[in-house]
Amino acid sequence: MNRTSVKIVIAGGFGTGKTTLVSSVSEITPLTTEELLTSASVGIDDVTGVESKTHTTVALDFGRITISPDVVLYLFGTPGQDRFWFMWDELAEGAVGAIVLVDTRRLDTSFPAVDYFERRGIPFVAAVNQFFGECEYTDDEIRSAMELGAEVPLVWLDARDRASSKLALIALVRHAMSRLPQAA
Repeated sequence: MNRTSVKIVIAGGFGTGKTTLVSSVSEITPLTTEELLTSASVGIDDVTGVESKTHTTVALDFGRITISPDVVLYLFGTPGQDRFWFMWDELAEGAVGAIVLVDTRRLDTSFPAVDYFERRGIPFVAAVNQFFGECEYTDDEIRSAMELGAEVPLVWLDARDRASSKLALIALVRHAMSRLPQAA
């Protein structure tokens, strides 16, 4: 049987829920490279808004989800801190698209990921992570603040919830497929 492998990147700023999303939806025990935040990161990692965060991804997260007998999604979560951004080119190589996680308490942490995928022409969806409760902003307010083009899907999810995370993946795959050249 020939399987089609599809690479998806899960990106966003520090503490936006990338590891949580990969873990919630992966059918295998995800590979994570979580390390304890130590005093060495004081003044380097901005924990404003995520003061209770104790671990951080230092390389990548990896998970897998089988869509059908012949299609498998491989999920690659990026580290969020800017000192690890040098790894993003390797993680994004060959990806059909990305989910950019957005924390509305700290929108600015997702700007670099949006810029990264826009500059490279990699399809992405912006996914507002609601794992901190209700969001007081509308789609239009978030789109405006993030300067998202109308062509970029904006979805809402709770990264802890498997069904919610799957819906974001479906939105991304549909968006990426819509950008493929149409056969004549």
